Amino acid sequence: MATFTGSMAPVLVLWLAMSLSGTWAVDKGNFKTCDQSAFCKRQRALKPGDSPYRALLETMELTNTRLTLQLINDNNKVRLLLELYRLQGNMTRVKINELKPLKPRFEVPDVLITEPSTEPLSLLSQDENGVVLSLGTESQRVIISARPFRLDIMEGPEVLMSLNSRGLLAFEHLRMRKDTQAEPEGEKKEEADPANQAEKEEEEKVDGMWEETFKSHSDSKPNGPSAISLDFSLPGVEHVYGIPEHADTLRLKTTDNGDPYRLYNLDVFQYELYNPMALYGAVPVMLAHKAQRTTGIFWLNAAETWVDISSNTAGKTVFGKMLDYVQGSSETPQTDVRWISESGIIDVFIMLGPTPKDVFSQYASLTGTQSFPPLAAVGYHQCRWNYNDQEDVASVDAGFDEHDIPYDYIWLDIEHTDGKRYFTWDSHKFASPKEMLQALEDKKRKMVAIVDPHIKVDSNYKIHNEIRNKGFYIKNKDGGDYEGWCWPGSAGYPDFTRPDMRAWWASMFAYDQYEGTAENLYTWNDMNEPSVFNGPEVTMHKDAVHGAWEHRDVHNLYGLYVQMATAEGQIQRSGGVERPFVLTRAFFAGSQRYGAVWTGDNAAEWDHLKVSIPMCLSLGLVGISFCGADVGGFFKSPSTELLVRWYQTGAYQPFFRAHAHLDTPRREPWLFGPENTALIRDVVRQRYTLLPYWYQQFYHAYRTGEPIMRPLWVEYPQDPATFALDDEFLIGKDLLVHPVTEEGARGVTAYLPGKDQVWFDVHTFQKHNGAQSLYIPVTMSSIPVFQRGGSIIPRKMRVRRSSSCMTHDPYTLYVALNLQRTAEGELYIDDGHTFNYEKKEFIHRRLSFAKNMLSSVNLATDAEFSTGSWIERIVILGASKPSKVTLKTADGQESQLEFDFDASMSVLTLRKPGVNAGLDWNVMLQ
Repeated sequence: MATFTGSMAPVLVLWLAMSLSGTWAVDKGNFKTCDQSAFCKRQRALKPGDSPYRALLETMELTNTRLTLQLINDNNKVRLLLELYRLQGNMTRVKINELKPLKPRFEVPDVLITEPSTEPLSLLSQDENGVVLSLGTESQRVIISARPFRLDIMEGPEVLMSLNSRGLLAFEHLRMRKDTQAEPEGEKKEEADPANQAEKEEEEKVDGMWEETFKSHSDSKPNGPSAISLDFSLPGVEHVYGIPEHADTLRLKTTDNGDPYRLYNLDVFQYELYNPMALYGAVPVMLAHKAQRTTGIFWLNAAETWVDISSNTAGKTVFGKMLDYVQGSSETPQTDVRWISESGIIDVFIMLGPTPKDVFSQYASLTGTQSFPPLAAVGYHQCRWNYNDQEDVASVDAGFDEHDIPYDYIWLDIEHTDGKRYFTWDSHKFASPKEMLQALEDKKRKMVAIVDPHIKVDSNYKIHNEIRNKGFYIKNKDGGDYEGWCWPGSAGYPDFTRPDMRAWWASMFAYDQYEGTAENLYTWNDMNEPSVFNGPEVTMHKDAVHGAWEHRDVHNLYGLYVQMATAEGQIQRSGGVERPFVLTRAFFAGSQRYGAVWTGDNAAEWDHLKVSIPMCLSLGLVGISFCGADVGGFFKSPSTELLVRWYQTGAYQPFFRAHAHLDTPRREPWLFGPENTALIRDVVRQRYTLLPYWYQQFYHAYRTGEPIMRPLWVEYPQDPATFALDDEFLIGKDLLVHPVTEEGARGVTAYLPGKDQVWFDVHTFQKHNGAQSLYIPVTMSSIPVFQRGGSIIPRKMRVRRSSSCMTHDPYTLYVALNLQRTAEGELYIDDGHTFNYEKKEFIHRRLSFAKNMLSSVNLATDAEFSTGSWIERIVILGASKPSKVTLKTADGQESQLEFDFDASMSVLTLRKPGVNAGLDWNVMLQ
C-alpha cells in the first residue's frame, strides 16, 4: 500500500488531491541518489588503481578449517583481519573486519540457517609475494597476493573471480570524533602522526562523515564513518542477474553513466520502471553466467548498500563485437562489480557453481529454501483496499459462485480494523468476524487480513500498552520510544530484532488473543520496510536504536523479522500442525523461509505488466520463488484489454492475486461484460487445472532451492539466445510461457529453446521444433504456453469453487513425447495443509514413458499416504496409433483401455484407466 510524506493532515490532503487528479507518480526527490548518500558519494569517489592495502604474510595462520591474515592500510596504518573459509558444496567465504575495532561492528544474525560447514584448506606454496591454497580439488585454488592485497580464485588456468583486483577495497574504521576546537593536552601528541593528521583533514574536508542532512531530516551518526567496499572481477562474464528488488530488466545493466543499483528497503510511491532505485526489498545476491559456468556472490550485509556494475563490452554493438573477432582482438569480456555498504563488516560467500542449479543449491544451503505453502495459497486470491464490510465480503464471495470462477482467499486491507489498530475488527463493519469466516469455511475458502508493524499510540489499545510496558518499541537516539506517522496517525514500531519481541508478537495470533479469528484466517504484512510517512525517505531514522545497534545496521532485516514472527505465530496457534501463509512486502535474504512476496504498489499500465516478469524472475534466482504482482495494477484503472492480459500473465506466475487501490472503480472479474468475464474465467480455471503441477513445483523448490518461475538460461545454460530473455519464462522445466504484454497485439514471437527439443502448444497440441523463434498469432483468448517434449504433466480437469473442493478429484496426465519417444514426470500428493509431509506422509511417484509403456513407480518407498484420487485420462502428444492398449495394475491384473486417436495432431487419448493415483501401474501400447 502506498504512503505519503509529511504530517498526517497534509498527507491526507495530498492523497485526496492526487486521487482526484489521477497524477500518480513517484517523487524522486523523496529518495536519495548516490551523490546525496554521503557514504556512497565518498566511496564512489575512489577510482580503480593500486590498493593501499597489503597483506602481512607473517601474520598468516592456517588451521584445518580457516586461514586468517592481517591486512594493513598503508595510508592510515589501520589493520584489518581477513578470514578465509572453504565451505562444503564448492563455496568460499571471505570475512574482513577491523583487527581491533573501537567497538563491535554489526554482523548479520538469523539469516544463515546454520553456521556453514567447512572443509580443509591446504597450503600449496608461499613466498614473499603471496600464498597459494588448495580448495580441495587439485585444479581449484586461491591465490592471495600481498602487495597490493588481491585474492584470485582459479580453476586450472582459468580465473573464476578476483577480489580487489581494481583496488577498491575500503574499510572506514570506527574512530573518535576529532573536533576542530582545541583538544585536551593529552591528545595533542597525536597531531604528530601524519596518518592521524590526514584523517582529521579528510573529516574536515568531506561532508557527511559525522552528520548528514537530507531534506528536513538530520542523521546524527554517533559512530561516524563506517562504510565498507570491495570489488569483484568476473572474467569472461557479460551477464549478471539478481540483487532484487528493482523494477528493471532481468539482465542487470552497467551503472557507469548513472547511479549504482541501490539495496535499501523503501516504501516507494508508485515506482518508476527501468532504473536502479531501491524498492521494498533487498537480497544482496548476484549471479553471473556464461556458457561454461554460473557463479554467485552473496554479500551478507543488512545496511544500505549500493552495487556498481561495469563491463568492458558494455555499449559495444554486435557489429563492434564482430569487428573485434575479425581483427583478432584478444580482450576477454569481463564484468566488474563493486559492493558498497554503510556499516557492518565484509562477509561474502562466493558460490562457484559450476551449473545454475549448483548455485541454487549452494545458496539454499546457506539461507534455506522456499517455504512449502498450503495448496490453497497456490490458488487465486481476490483483494482490494478495501472490501467494505461483511455484507460486501459475502456479496463478492457469492459473485464468484454465480459466475463460476474459482478462488481460494478473499483479502481485507487496513479498513477492516478498529481505527487502524491491528489485531482488531471494526465493530460496525465486521461485527461478527467468526460468522464471516465460518461462511467462507463452509465453501472451503479462506481469508487474509492485514497486520502491519506500526502500532497506534493509544493508551486504550491493548497491543500498544503491552509493547510499551515491555519496552519492546524501537528507541530514538535520545532513548525514548521512536514514534513516526503511518496509517493510524502517531505510531510506535516494535523492535522485531529482539527474539523476545518476536515471541510475544507470535503469541498475539493465538485464537484467544486475536479475537474473532479462526483457522482459515491468514496474514498480510505490509508497510514493513518499515514505512514512516514523516521519516527520511519515508522510512525510519538511521540513528534510531535497536539495543546495541543503530537502525542503519539492521534496516534491511526489519521486514524479514516481521514476517518471521508472523509465520511463527500462525504455526503456534495450530499447535505446530498447520502450515502458515504470510505475504510480505519487505524482504531480505532468507525471507523465502517464511512465505510469499509481491512486487508492491504497481500501476495499471502495460509497462508495469511487462516488468512483473523480470521482477519475479530476479526474485526466483535468489531463492524467493513465491512471487507475484497485483493483477490489474494497484494504482489507476486498467482497460479491459490490459486487465484480461494481466489475468493471463498472473495465472502463470507463482503468487496469483488481484488487488486495487481504494480510489479505483471496483474490478471484480465479472464487471467488464460477459465476454471479458468468460476470458478471465477461462484463465483462472487454467490455473486450477494446473494446481497439481504448480504444487509439485513448490515442493521441488522447498526441497532444492531451485526457482519455480525461471529464466530460460537456467535450463539452457549454453544457449546465448536465452541469456537476456525476460518476456517469457519457464515454470519448472516443462512449461514455457510467453504472455501477451503489448497493447493491441496481433501476435508474439516466442523463442523455443533446445536444438533437439520439441514443444507442444498446450491449447492446440501443435508440435514445434526447438531452437527457433516462433511467431504466434494471438487473439484476446490467447496465452501462449508450451509443454516440453519429454515431459509428463498432471492436471485436474474438474475445476470446482476452490482448491480444497478438488482434493479427491481425478487426474489427467499429459504425456508429451520427445524425438526419442520418451517422457518423464512426477506426481506429488499430500494433505495440502499440514506439516505431516515432514513425517513422510505423502505420495511421490515417478511417471515415465519409454518403449511404448507408461508406468508409475514409487519415488518415496519410506513415505506413506493414501489418496482418493485416480487416473481419469491419459493424453499422449506426438503419439502413433496403437492397435490395443493394456493396463496392468500392481496386483497383476490386466485390462484393455478404450482410446481415441487424432491422426491430424498425433494425439492419443486413453479413457478411464481408473487406477488409484498412489499405486503402481503401467500402460502398454501395442
